[in-house]
Amino acid sequence: MEKALFDDLVQSLKEAKDISKGLVEPSRRFEVASSDVKTVREQIGLSQSEFAGLMRVSIKTLQNWEQHRRHPTGPAAALLKIVGTAPDLALRTLHA
Repeated sequence: MEKALFDDLVQSLKEAKDISKGLVEPSRRFEVASSDVKTVREQIGLSQSEFAGLMRVSIKTLQNWEQHRRHPTGPAAALLKIVGTAPDLALRTLHA
């Protein structure tokens, strides 16, 4: 590995450590607004079982999301946003 690349990597790790300790604010932050899972599912006309399969989660997880006991995070939240925004494209892509 090139020294300059290695030095950049070490610097990034030090910054991440400082951010996790609250010593430094992150330079940018990404947040995906939570979609109403039940509304998204009903808009595309899928049962809970079908939608859980599409999202690759258990039916119980989907039910927890729909009843607001839990909230989707990370990739699941991003996928829900995509499905809610462009359902035809998302369904075509996921079923391909």
